[in-house]
Amino acid sequence: MTERGSGRRDPLAWLRTQATWRRTVVARRVAASALLVLAVALALRPSGPETVQVVVVARDLPPGAVLAPADVTLRPWPAEIVPAGALGVAAEVEGRVVAGAVRAGEVLTDLRLAGPALAAGATGIADAAAVPVRLADPEIATLLTTGTRVDVVMAAAEGGGPTVIADSAVVLTVLEPGPSSPGASRGRSALVALPREVATRVAAASLSDQVAVTLRSRY
Repeated sequence: MTERGSGRRDPLAWLRTQATWRRTVVARRVAASALLVLAVALALRPSGPETVQVVVVARDLPPGAVLAPADVTLRPWPAEIVPAGALGVAAEVEGRVVAGAVRAGEVLTDLRLAGPALAAGATGIADAAAVPVRLADPEIATLLTTGTRVDVVMAAAEGGGPTVIADSAVVLTVLEPGPSSPGASRGRSALVALPREVATRVAAASLSDQVAVTLRSRY
């Protein structure tokens, strides 16, 4: 007679299988929960600061320097600390004149370059323009600094005295003579800011007559 129950499973083996299965399920759930927590943490983790490309001066430059391609470079800059008026296209600053001395690594803004923005900022007049005035007396160039106020005068006509054609012009920078200019001091010009209408008159006068600047006793 066959022993009843010989075909039944071993209860202990069955229990061990169930325990193993439960441990596997629990381990998988714990792993899934850990992965979910990690994913949420990564999603909520603050990302790096947003950056924008800005034009940065590559080397120290003196006032009046004309920017060449080697003088500037593009660098990423944290967007939250980018100064107002920062320039972002290197090609657009080539050939522009630096109004004041700049240090390597400085972000280039519109107010660091001679142009309408600087003229407006220097004079407080929205419709201002910059115009170069050739200095008849080279020695006066050493007395001119950014922000100096001068009068622009036209040389005396025969039998007459000099004529002031623009008063209280603001000096933006002193331009050095070009490579072809004879002598170290000759050919220097002062770039001055004036109301646009007056600047046009000064530019026209300088084409046909000798003009100069005189320092104002009070700024």
